[in-house]
Amino acid sequence: MLAAYAARIAPDDPLSALEVADRPDPEVPEGWARVQVRAASLNHHDLWSLRGVGLPEKALPMILGCDAAGVDEEGNEVVVHSIIGDPDYRGDETMDPRRSILSERFQGTFAESVVVPRRNLVPKPAELSFEQAACLPTAWLTAYRMLFTQAGLTPGATVLVQGAGGGVSTALTVLGRAAGYRVWVTSRDGAKRERALELGADAVFEDGARLPERVDAVMETVGAATWTHSLRSLKQGGAVVISGATSGPNPTTTELNRIFFLQLRVIGSTMGTREELERLLQFCRTTGVRPVIDTVVPLAQARDGFAKLAEGSVVGKVVLTNP
Repeated sequence: MLAAYAARIAPDDPLSALEVADRPDPEVPEGWARVQVRAASLNHHDLWSLRGVGLPEKALPMILGCDAAGVDEEGNEVVVHSIIGDPDYRGDETMDPRRSILSERFQGTFAESVVVPRRNLVPKPAELSFEQAACLPTAWLTAYRMLFTQAGLTPGATVLVQGAGGGVSTALTVLGRAAGYRVWVTSRDGAKRERALELGADAVFEDGARLPERVDAVMETVGAATWTHSLRSLKQGGAVVISGATSGPNPTTTELNRIFFLQLRVIGSTMGTREELERLLQFCRTTGVRPVIDTVVPLAQARDGFAKLAEGSVVGKVVLTNP
């Protein structure tokens, strides 16, 4: 079957490690299911994998991709929940100490088919296309958990989203607006600020800009570059929810005095549960919210999609499709 996979590790030139070629069809263990992939979306995790972050050389060759929507062996249209955990673990899958996601220990979704535990299949609403549904299990699920599970916000709250353009930040903007939050977005890129307004942001600001007032919560995926601004933007008792650190994990100042004096909450957030994915799908179905898609390319042209993601020019998701 055709697949896009990491053939080697290349920390300085990740695209040179990507191959698009035939790979053996995966076997189906007991309790697992084969899904014919109709669409799969890219995440920055895929680029990090090519650099060797979280993907050891002994696991190569590894088919990349965490997210997919397709058709199972019984003809059902499904969305794949990408967290693969201990089958005996009970509770929040994101807390399972043995968890991984597809393309780390198990072959991923950038292929004509993928094999996953049957419990990882979630029915796809007919109202969503395969391309739209394939955007949800990582970036949009991450945003859903940040806003609705971790932040503890109520409609009318003001939320600051650090960074515009990426899959998580666009999801935060669209989901937050649909939920009745006032959404403010920062970006150093003027075109991305304008696009955030088009997606429903109430206001946009340059990186580090002084805000008109302090906010109830900050959604933080940028990391070191925006950490001080995030904390200084919060109301007393406010929360910063962190799901990534694309600019680095170690800010030059931690602002500990501000955190304890203003009783700020610092909350980590990773991915989301199968139940949260079901809720996200239902939210999209009932509200009419749809994922923001920047580019759709056939699987055979996966390299073009990876190159676009690596350039940093996307607003929304890059999606790979199979006929």
